[in-house]
Amino acid sequence: MRKTFAIATVVVLMMSCSLSGSAQAAQPQTSNPTAPAMQPSDAVSPAVQQKINKGIAHALIMLPYSGVFDWITATVLGRNVTLGGQVLRSSLKPDAEYAVKKVEGVDNVVNNIEVLPPGPIDQRIREQVYNAIYNYPALSIYANNKVNPPIHIIVKSARVTLEGVVNTEVDKNLCTMRVNQVSDVLSVTNNLRVVKG
Repeated sequence: MRKTFAIATVVVLMMSCSLSGSAQAAQPQTSNPTAPAMQPSDAVSPAVQQKINKGIAHALIMLPYSGVFDWITATVLGRNVTLGGQVLRSSLKPDAEYAVKKVEGVDNVVNNIEVLPPGPIDQRIREQVYNAIYNYPALSIYANNKVNPPIHIIVKSARVTLEGVVNTEVDKNLCTMRVNQVSDVLSVTNNLRVVKG
């Protein structure tokens, strides 16, 4: 059985400001259609599969230097794992692979994590989108947790993608509205999942 989930990892300091969030951001995601097909090296029981899944989630959550501007996914099929998502620091790509390979029960790891290209415009957009969402009074509830940000902000070529979780559809729509007010943003893709209703 194939299971895909996203991991929101530990807080990172960007531009001397502490990023914050919620511990609810590790949530199931849809499979990556570009990931290569993988066959389980051998069948695993549901209990073993659950243990592997938890181990992978823990390994990725414990990665240093990962935070609100990174989004790492893991697709698990038996003992095989495909990593995806986007990260700012190039070191996070091999670090994530190394961490997952050390999880007991994992046999193979395919690393499809994309390292985002550097650029001053994208960096400015990241900071402004962060402020537009996390410092907005109606969304301030999402800034309470200092470890695991619930709303992740991925910026590539001035295009913004929001990943993670929110409590209501109203909050999800409000995030889109706030991002659209940031100058130089070319498009917004809102993949936030509503977890409470």
